[in-house]
Order: sequence, then C-alpha cells, then structure tokens
Amino acid sequence: MQDLTKGKEQGLIFRFAVPMLIGNVFQQLYNIVDSLVVGNFLGKDALAAVGASFPVIFTLISLIIGIATGTTIIIAQYFGAKDYESVRRSIDTMYIFTFVASLIVSAVGIFFTDDIFRLLQLPEELLPQARSYLTVYLAGMIVFFGFNGTSAVLRGLGDSRTPLYFLILASLVNIGLDLLFILVFGWGIASVALATVIAQGGAFVTAIIYLNKTHEIIRFSFRGLVFDRSIFHKSIRIGLPSGLQHTFVALGMMALMGLVNTFGTTVIAAYSVAQRIDSLAMLFAMAFSAALTSFTGQNIGAGNFERVKRGLRSTLIMGSAVSLAVTAVVLLFGSEIMGLFTPDAQVVVTGTRYLNIVSPFYITFTGMFVIGGVMRGAGDTVVPMFLTLFSLWLVRIPLAFFLSSFMGEAGIWWAIPIGWLSGMIFSYLYYLTGKWKTKGVT
Repeated sequence: MQDLTKGKEQGLIFRFAVPMLIGNVFQQLYNIVDSLVVGNFLGKDALAAVGASFPVIFTLISLIIGIATGTTIIIAQYFGAKDYESVRRSIDTMYIFTFVASLIVSAVGIFFTDDIFRLLQLPEELLPQARSYLTVYLAGMIVFFGFNGTSAVLRGLGDSRTPLYFLILASLVNIGLDLLFILVFGWGIASVALATVIAQGGAFVTAIIYLNKTHEIIRFSFRGLVFDRSIFHKSIRIGLPSGLQHTFVALGMMALMGLVNTFGTTVIAAYSVAQRIDSLAMLFAMAFSAALTSFTGQNIGAGNFERVKRGLRSTLIMGSAVSLAVTAVVLLFGSEIMGLFTPDAQVVVTGTRYLNIVSPFYITFTGMFVIGGVMRGAGDTVVPMFLTLFSLWLVRIPLAFFLSSFMGEAGIWWAIPIGWLSGMIFSYLYYLTGKWKTKGVT
C-alpha cells in the first residue's frame, strides 16, 4: 500500500505508473500473442475471426467494469481518509457484484453469439471460427473478473506492484499454452481462448492464496464476504455513468467493426492487427491515467485539490513526451511491425496505411485519457460520460460512415483521431470549470 497524499507529485505518479505500464504490456500480451500465433499459424481468416471477437467481448464486459471501477474509486478515497473498515466492506461488495455479473455475462454472450456476429455483418465464412473462440473466452469470464477485480482493488490501495507480478505470471503461462496447443497439439482457434482462460484462472487463484497469507486488509473468503448496500449504491452512482460510458464506447467499437466487416477479410485482418499495435501505443496513456486516478482519489479524500492540479500538469507532460516517441517508432517501423503478425502482403499494406493515419494523433488520445483520470479519481463520471458519447457517436461514427462512402476504409481510419481530438478538447474545457471538485464521497 502507498500513501499518495505526500511527496513530489511527478515522481510519485511516475513510480506508481511504471508497474501498471509493465502490467498493461503483459496484459496486452494475451491479445498480441493470440494474434501472432493465429496470424502466422492458422491463417488470415482465423486472424480476422479473433479480431472481430474483441469488440464483442469488450461490449459484454464494459458495463460491469465501469461499475466495479466506481467501487475502486471509493476504495481509494476511503483509504486516503484512513477509513479501513469501509475499505474492507467496499472490497467485499465489489467481489460479490463482479462474480454474479460474470455469470450473467457469460450466459448472455454464449447464447447470442451467432446473432451478434450476424448483426455485425461478419462474413459467413468467418463465423464458425469466431464462434469457437468467443464461446470459450466467455465461459471463463468469472476468472477474468476475479483476477482483474483483485488487481484493481490493490491499485486503489496504492499497490501497483503486486498485480504486476501475477500478471507477468499469467502472461507467461498464456504464451506457453498458446504455443503448446497450436504448435504441438495442433488444436484450433478455440484453444487460443482456452489458454487465456487457464492462465487468468491460475493467476487469480495464486493471487488470492498469496494475499490471504500476506496482506493486511484483503482477506478473501467466499464465506466471509459481506455485501454493503450503502457502498454498492455509491458505487452505482459513481460507476454506472462510467459503465455506461464504457458500454457506449464498446457499442461504438462494434459499429465500427460492423463497418470494417463490409470491406472483407483482408481489411478485417489488417484492422485487427493495427488495433493490437494501437493498444500497445496507448498503454502509456492508460498507465499514467490510472496512476493519476488513484492519486486524485487519495488526495481528494485528504482534501488537497491543489495537489491534484499539480499532478495533472506533471502527468500531461510525461504522457505527451512518451506519446511523441511512440508515434515516431510506429511511423518509422509500422510496416515491419505489421509483418510480424502475418505473412499476407495485402494485410500488411492495409494495416500500415491505418497506422500512418492514426499514430500522429496518439498525443491527443493521451491528453483525453489523462484529463479523464482526474475526473474519474474525483468520482465525477456523469459529464465525462456525455463528453465521450458526444465525441464517439456524434463525431467519430458518423464521420466513419460518411468518409468511408467515398474514401473507402481510409475514411474509417481518419474518423478515429478526429474523435479523439474532439474528446480531448471538450474534456479539458470541462476540467477548467472545476465542477469535478464537488463529487467526492468522503
């Protein structure tokens, strides 16, 4: 556990962000290794099928993640206020909610898999492989929520290192199982999802055993869990807007995926790989934002608003510098990076064009995400939700449909950074109003 209410802001946030950044890299290795193995050993169709599944998965889990995030913010604020009993009750409430929700998500997703893919206009020849992958992945939702929920709780308590260790373990197991199942056993695309479920399940069980023996606050036991309605209502107040925001973002991703699907398997595969590269590039912004969220939560709990402002300024400087460096790497080596995922030359060309259009705007994504970190940490999630929906549903998606009608798939690519830019501008304008200062729960 770490007290973020004392010490120099820039150093604290940087040191807190680094373990989460490394953790995010290993988290993304799940998807990246899946795509590398599938693209190189199962072919372009399988690569497209896996890529088409990710927006569906994100949509199904996004509401739950948002509400659980509300609990994590409450944990950070109670911890900053030194109210440890409320911290314990918040953790129990989060576990009960996420476990029940994971069972519902699994059942709904598996039952409607074919209907969802057909709604997204997925080419019929990709449907069997996409169905196999998604069904196995969804069956393991309970361990996904359990593992990620435990990591989020620890970050709320100021501990960003312990989740990293278990994430590294899970990632290494996932990589080993991917290679074993595909290269040695010769199993199909479903085994890639199975490897992820086994890896996350093993890491979750290991984390619980370790924390029960060593941690001062977290003591996980199904018999000892207590559901606190008052804390859950606070979580809903803070987390539901965030959950709805995640959900509408996910639906936006599905809408874009549906549009991409109309351009055929090559474009689907290229978009899928380019999204994996995007996700790596964005890890820095997400780690800095998550660190700033915990920093903000604790400092608002302690009533120190000026420190929050200084933290934002430092985080924007660090995040922008890193974003520019990442953009340079992607522009210089985008084609070579694409080639690691697939030997298909046309997929590489199409994906490289995407990267050349989108990567110069990584800095705007960073600004948007970091500013959002302050508001999330403050518990102010309603207005940011509407700002996100505006930039997505009134800017990015309409532009994607309009521009693609005469520019082809490149019109979809251009709509993405324009949406980021609008989101960053409106988020900063709202931050300047200072209304986020009034949303704390302690």
